[in-house]
Amino acid sequence: MRQAASTARAATSSAPGNVGDVRKANLARVLSVIAASGNDQRLSRADIAGLSQLTKASVSSLVADLLAAGLVIEIGVHRDGERGRPAVGLILNPARVVMGMEVNVDYIAAGLVDLSGKLLAHEIQPHADHRSAAKEVLAALGELSRRLQDAAAAQGLMILGGGLAVPGLVDDESFTVLQAPNLGWVEQDLDVAALLPEPKTRFRLFNEANASALAQQQLMDAQERDFLFVSGEVGIGGGLIIDAELFVGPQGHAGELGHVVIAPDGKKCSCGGRGCLETIAGQDAILAAANLGAVADGASRQQRISQLYQALETGTEPAVSAVAEAGKSLGIAVASALRLYNVSTVVFGGHFAALEQWLRPAMEASLKAHAPSIAGQARLLCSPLGQTGALVGAARSVVGDLLEAPHQLVG
Repeated sequence: MRQAASTARAATSSAPGNVGDVRKANLARVLSVIAASGNDQRLSRADIAGLSQLTKASVSSLVADLLAAGLVIEIGVHRDGERGRPAVGLILNPARVVMGMEVNVDYIAAGLVDLSGKLLAHEIQPHADHRSAAKEVLAALGELSRRLQDAAAAQGLMILGGGLAVPGLVDDESFTVLQAPNLGWVEQDLDVAALLPEPKTRFRLFNEANASALAQQQLMDAQERDFLFVSGEVGIGGGLIIDAELFVGPQGHAGELGHVVIAPDGKKCSCGGRGCLETIAGQDAILAAANLGAVADGASRQQRISQLYQALETGTEPAVSAVAEAGKSLGIAVASALRLYNVSTVVFGGHFAALEQWLRPAMEASLKAHAPSIAGQARLLCSPLGQTGALVGAARSVVGDLLEAPHQLVG
């Protein structure tokens, strides 16, 4: 995905390979060694020199810059079996954070993630974003962001940058939502300055499913370098990880499982097509099939979802059949995806993870029926991230950018 433009973006050198470039690379090298060690190991400068294969003098100078920028801090370390004055260890500064945010169809969310990728705090707020003007939605998200900014300041935390995830195709260079059918947004420019004024580094815009896939990647085993993340909300999104990198394709459409056609003569989809997976397995589609789609009684979507789970727990029709049909269609889409992308692992998030016990039997049977040669090798997992996946993934990506280019904060 293209990187976002930012007023805080560092200028690139006009002379590649010069001393300044080497120092920038070495700053990132030292910071990556500290980050990889975790806050429990607390490496000394000598440790860092050995691991980075830089001289002790170079490491001392680079560490001084990182300390001055506030990216790392010193902490006393008593090594086992040693007496006397403790050695000085270095860890990522726990008081430096990035804010992740999400706009979805019926809620907005924001959270703070530290430089180790840990979610420190988050808040999810119901908000009817469908067909709402982007300006109105961002105003509400801006208020939520300010509450978290105030809370961060009260705890002595400094916010270095931010990321926003939305359920649609985006151009993160221009902060434009190109198309978000379930929000009703087309070619919608976003005023991200209203969300996080003057970030110290940068602000980035993400597709919601892609951001969730990036968050999920940190939970996968090291050898698990290829997988498809399928996000189930009102819409259905997909994020494709190939060789441990997010793959979005030339126009950013790769992994969009929700708009794979399952029933050519089926219902019309929000994307303008017909018979997409989303029309059968999306949240609203399942509620409608379970006779819980009407809102005449004033029930909110969340209340209707609760009614769906109650019906499933008691084995009540048509809820059971609605979810089984969603699972069957999901199995067809997954069968196609496994063949097309040549991956064997699919991770399900959102309502697919919550509905696993009722959804999985029909999905596995469908996958076996439509792709018997590969069904036995498929790994179908459910994500534990819940509704935090997108905002965490957006924030961690900005953290990753920072760790790769710490010179942005070094004076």
